[in-house]
Amino acid sequence: MPKPNVKEQIVATSLGLLHSRGFNATSVQDITAAAGVPKGSFYNHFASKEALGLEVLQRYSAEANDLASALRDTALSPLQRIEQYFRDFIAANAANDFSCGCLLGNFGTELANQVPAIREQMQRAFGGWSGSLATVIAEGQRDGSIGTAYTAAELADFVVDAWQGAVLRSKTERSSEPLERYARMMLGRILV
Repeated sequence: MPKPNVKEQIVATSLGLLHSRGFNATSVQDITAAAGVPKGSFYNHFASKEALGLEVLQRYSAEANDLASALRDTALSPLQRIEQYFRDFIAANAANDFSCGCLLGNFGTELANQVPAIREQMQRAFGGWSGSLATVIAEGQRDGSIGTAYTAAELADFVVDAWQGAVLRSKTERSSEPLERYARMMLGRILV
């Protein structure tokens, strides 16, 4: 029987814990206990909790990229792809009863002023996210389904920024309504 990958156990467990509880509210002891590994194993794989945080951010970004498959579905119009993309994100938030929010937003609030390496990783993640949206928005601007009052990059940045606010409010209210309102406004007013 293959031996379980301890590092993978730690990262996978940490993603859930850090997303739901927060970075500062989760100790290394909490992580190793939940992962079912000795505390010493943590330090065999990570120099610090911050190093783990960087790996967790990379994993979260990769998983978010998987959700972005709707943006790559050229069978749909650009506006339909954006709508499906955010519907998928709303469903992901509903799966945890709107209690976790977005790890990027959570870490941004909690760690941006504490850990420069995590702030830099978050900037790359936000930039990649905006870039993916800007590509689809630009396509919609070319076919006339998305307005051209602002550049695709400006609109994409705003879409991401506004989403972060809607997710925060949804987390606070434990309700889908802020995300539904966001989708209605973004798709019915801002992008058209």
